[in-house]
Amino acid sequence: MIEYRLQLSRGTLEYGTMKSTTLLAALVPILCLTACGGVPEPADLVITGGRIVTMDPDRPEAEAIAARGQKVVAVGGSAEIARLIGDNTEIVELDGALAVPGFIEGHGHFTGLGRSRMILDLTRVENFEEIVEMVAAAVVEAGPGEWILGRGWHQEKWSSTPEPNVSGLPYHRSLSEVSPANPVVLVHASGHASMVNAVALELAGIGDDTPDPAGGEIVRDAEGRAIGVLRETAEDLVGSHLDTEPDEATLRKVIELASRECLAKGITSFQDAGSSFALVELLRSMAENEELDLRLWVMLSEDNESLAAGLPGYEVYRAGDDYLTVGGIKRWIDGALGSHGAWLLEPYTDLPTSTGLNIVTPDELRESARLALEHRLQLCSHAIGDRANRTTLDVYEEAYETVPEPRDLRWRVEHAQHLHPDDIARFAEIGVVAAMQPIHCTSDGPWVPERLGEERSRTGAYVWRDLFEAGAVIASGTDVPVEPVDPLPSFHAAVTRRMADGEAFYPNQVMTRMEALNARTLGAAYAAFEEDIKGSLEVGKLADVTVFSRDILTIPIEEILEAEVLYTVVGGKVRYRAR
Repeated sequence: MIEYRLQLSRGTLEYGTMKSTTLLAALVPILCLTACGGVPEPADLVITGGRIVTMDPDRPEAEAIAARGQKVVAVGGSAEIARLIGDNTEIVELDGALAVPGFIEGHGHFTGLGRSRMILDLTRVENFEEIVEMVAAAVVEAGPGEWILGRGWHQEKWSSTPEPNVSGLPYHRSLSEVSPANPVVLVHASGHASMVNAVALELAGIGDDTPDPAGGEIVRDAEGRAIGVLRETAEDLVGSHLDTEPDEATLRKVIELASRECLAKGITSFQDAGSSFALVELLRSMAENEELDLRLWVMLSEDNESLAAGLPGYEVYRAGDDYLTVGGIKRWIDGALGSHGAWLLEPYTDLPTSTGLNIVTPDELRESARLALEHRLQLCSHAIGDRANRTTLDVYEEAYETVPEPRDLRWRVEHAQHLHPDDIARFAEIGVVAAMQPIHCTSDGPWVPERLGEERSRTGAYVWRDLFEAGAVIASGTDVPVEPVDPLPSFHAAVTRRMADGEAFYPNQVMTRMEALNARTLGAAYAAFEEDIKGSLEVGKLADVTVFSRDILTIPIEEILEAEVLYTVVGGKVRYRAR
C-alpha cells in the first residue's frame, strides 16, 4: 500500500538560526481524488523499478517514490506509484539500481572546491621535482608578476624525500629558480601549510629573523634560515598580499564548478565549513533567484569582532526554497596532523620538540561560544589533536551550563580525528556532534603512527566505533578539497578502514554500511537541525535523491568503489544524469 502520511507540525522550533514552523506542506492533498473515479493528481517525478532505501524507520525500503514540486508525496510499490504517472510526469527508471536519500557533504569547503579547479592540482604528484616542473610550465603561461597558485601536495605521500629538507619539507631554492619573477604559493593538501618561493617571501617581508606569528610557524633549518614553508597562521603573512576578494563573475564561476562536481558525485546538500558575510550575500541572491543547483548550509568564518558587529538582526534561514541556511560559526582551534599543526596533549613521536599549534585560544573560543548562544547559531570548531578536542569540549560544556532553559544546541567538533580515550564519551554526554571524514583515516593512516605512536593511534585515532557505542552522533563528509568530494571512497573507508596498501587501520573501529549511510544522510541532516526536511525519503520531506548503479549496501565490499552515480535529484528535479 502506498504511504500517504500527513506530517503534522511539531510546533515552533528554535535552534541555531531557526525560528520557524516545521513542515505543513504535507497538509497539501497527497492525492486529489475526484468524487466519482478516484483519479490521482499526477506527480512531477516518479522514481521506480529498483531498491529504494528510505532511512525512514517506519518504512525502511520501497520500490518507488513520487514527488510533486520539491516534496515527496508518496512512497510505496511500483504498481501503486504508477497511478501517479501522468502525461507530464518525468520517470526515472532504476532498472534495479539503488536509490537513497540525497547524500549530504557533512563538512567541506564549497568555494575551495571550485577554486581548486582553477589552480595547479598537486594531489597526484609523485615527488617535489614534479611540482617544480609544474610550476615551471605555469610560469611560461603567466604574465609578469602573476601569482602561481596550487594546492594538494603532501610530503608523506611522495615517493622520495627531497634533499635538502627539514622534517621532509623542501627548501624553496628549486621553486625560486624556475620562478624568479612570479610569486608562488602552493598549499598543503590539508590547507594548513604552504610552500612559497623567494619572490613571495620578499613580498611578505619574511626573512630569517622574522618572528613566528601567534598560532603559526615559519619553518627554519638548524641554522635558523627560513626554508620557504609556512605553517598555520604564518601562511597569512603571504596570503594577505593575494587578491582574496575575487570579483562576482569569478565567484560565480567558482560556484558553478563546485556545484557541477558535487552533483556529478551525488551530493544534494553541502555543509560549508567557513564562508564570509560577503560570500553569503551572493549565495543568498543566487538562492532567491533559483540559481543554486544544490543546497548549502553555511558556517560563518569571521573573527569575533566582525561577528559581534554583523550578527545582530542577521538571519539567513532556508532562503530560496530551502537552498541556503546560515547555521553556524566556524573556528579553528588547531592545525592538521600532516603539517605537525594538530594540538596534542603530549609531544609528537616524530617531532618531540613540538605539541603542535593552538590557533584560536580558549578565551577567544569562549567569546565565540557566547556569540553563538546569543544569536542561536551552532558553534563548529575545527579540532584535530587530542588537546584541541579536549579544550573544545571543555569550552562547550562551560557554555552549555550557562543556558538557563533546556535547549538542544548540537554544537559540533569538525574532524575530531585524535581523541584522548577519556574524552570519547563526553561527545554524547554533553550533546556534541562529531563531524568526521572517514577518508582521512585511510588517507592519513600510513603515517599516523609516525606522528602519534602506536598507543595513541590505537586508542584515539578515528575512533568511530567507540563514539557510536558511547551514543554520539557522527556526521560524515570529505573535507573537500583536502580530499575528493566523491562520497564512495569515503563510504568505503568508513566500512573497511583499508589503506592503499590493502592493510586496515585498526579495523575494530569500522562502521557498518548502514551506519556509514546514516552518517551521510540522517546523521548529517541532524548535525544541521535539518532532519525535518532532509536525510530520509518520507512524505512531506524534500525530494532529494542519489541513485547508484550498484547496491553499495549489499555488493561485495571490494566492489563498492566500482559503483557510479546515475542520477542526482534535488527538489524533485534531475540535476545530474550519467551519460
